[in-house]
Amino acid sequence: MTRIYAVANQKGGVGKTTTCVNLAASLVATKKRVLLVDLDPQGNATMGSGVDKSELELTVYDVLTRRADARECLQTSESGQFKLLPANGDLTAAEVEMLSLDGKERLLWDGLQPIKDEFDYIIIDCPPSLNMLTVNALTACDGVIIPMQCEYYALEGLSALMNTIGRIQELLNPNLKIEGLLRTMYDPRNSLTNDVSAQLSQHFGDRLYRTCIPRNVRLAEAPSYGQPVLSYDRQSKGAIAYLALAGEIIRRNENDEKAAAHAAHS
Repeated sequence: MTRIYAVANQKGGVGKTTTCVNLAASLVATKKRVLLVDLDPQGNATMGSGVDKSELELTVYDVLTRRADARECLQTSESGQFKLLPANGDLTAAEVEMLSLDGKERLLWDGLQPIKDEFDYIIIDCPPSLNMLTVNALTACDGVIIPMQCEYYALEGLSALMNTIGRIQELLNPNLKIEGLLRTMYDPRNSLTNDVSAQLSQHFGDRLYRTCIPRNVRLAEAPSYGQPVLSYDRQSKGAIAYLALAGEIIRRNENDEKAAAHAAHS
C-alpha cells in the first residue's frame, strides 16, 4: 500500500526541502521504493537531489497542466537512489493555468494515479505558502508531515496550517490527517527550544515524532553538492537523525496496519 505524505508548513526556512530529500534517501536505505515530488517553483528539492532544474524538458508543471503524464517526467536521483518528479520556475505559471482547469484541486492526485502503485512512499515538497499547489498536495496525500523549528513564532504559523488542513478535510480529502510534527534545527541547550518542544508534546502527544533533527553543518552543506546527507556524510548527526525518522515512520505505519487488521477481525 502506497503512503503519500505532503511535507508542509507555510513558514519558510523550517527545513521542508531538507526533510523531503533526506527522508526520501533514508527510506530508500531501508529498501523502500520512493518517489519525491517537487511542488515548489524554486526547485530546491530537484537541485538537492542532484538534478539540474535548468536542463529539464519536462517537469511536474507538465503533469499539473495535463501536457504530459507523470512517467514521462520522472528523473532519478543518482545520489539518493529515489525517483523524482522535478520542478523549476515553470511551476509559477502552473498556478495561474490550474485555476481555469476542471478539478483544479485534484490535478496532482490525477497525475499520480498511473504510477502510484510502483512506490511504497511518495513524498511531496510543498511551497512555503498555502496556495493552489499546496492545496493539490494536501488533496493528493494521506497525511501531512509538518517540520518546524522550536521557536516563538512557530506555533503561530501552525494554527493557520491547521485551519487549512481542516478546510481540506471538509471539502476535498476527508481522509487527510496530520501524520506527524518534526522538530528541526533542534538545539536542546536552548531553553526556548525546550519550552516550545514541551508545548508541542502536550498538544500533539504521539503525533510529535520522537526523532529531532539537529542543527548540523553537514546537513546544511549537502544540498550544494546535490546530495542527500546520507551519501554526503553517512556518519554525520544529520544522516543518523533522518535514518531514525525513516525508521519511526515505517514502524508507525506497521502499527497502524496491524491495528486496522485487528479492528477488521474483531
